[in-house]
Amino acid sequence: MLRNTFKELLKNYTEDDALINAFWLELEKNYSNKKRHYHTLAHLDHLLSQLTYVKAEIQNWDVVLFTLYYHDIVYNALKGNNEEKSAELAEKRLSRTSLQAENIQLCKAQILATKSHQYALDEDTNYFTDADLSILGQDWEAYSAYYKNVRKEYAIYPNFLYNKGRKKALIHFLQMDRLFKTDFFYEQYERQARENLQREIELLS
Repeated sequence: MLRNTFKELLKNYTEDDALINAFWLELEKNYSNKKRHYHTLAHLDHLLSQLTYVKAEIQNWDVVLFTLYYHDIVYNALKGNNEEKSAELAEKRLSRTSLQAENIQLCKAQILATKSHQYALDEDTNYFTDADLSILGQDWEAYSAYYKNVRKEYAIYPNFLYNKGRKKALIHFLQMDRLFKTDFFYEQYERQARENLQREIELLS
């Protein structure tokens, strides 16, 4: 599903099958890195399913799809510039296609928006960042698997350091007026997400 969707998307912007295959193999390799436990192809698959629910509301579906595939292509738990590096790589790759420059810049902006998940003037960006956070509003079993996989990605850090940083991030989310900017995701996940975040904070304390 992920591979076919990506290849069909790229066919709209290049006739170079070798390039399409190379781009996909790069994505597959990066998201399958053994150091990844949450930011994987399964995460992309979850995002695709979430965004498909609201496809009719999205103005530029192709750009949102490119954002989906490239938003975590660079991921290193020890670095704080993953979004910037992912955006740069997306621009580098997409500039080899016929995708308009303004759409490449929009893709970059959407990737960078996942760093803070703040409200954006561009509604497509809000749909994407909401989908990116939708894991927070799943049932407790799915949420537990998520936070345990995130912990594995930060395995290099001892508990006393990780727990402090993780709690800070969770409290940051809880202090937002709304976790989800769009009405669809807000109504679907806001209440459950806040319950899950609070429950994890208590476990970390």
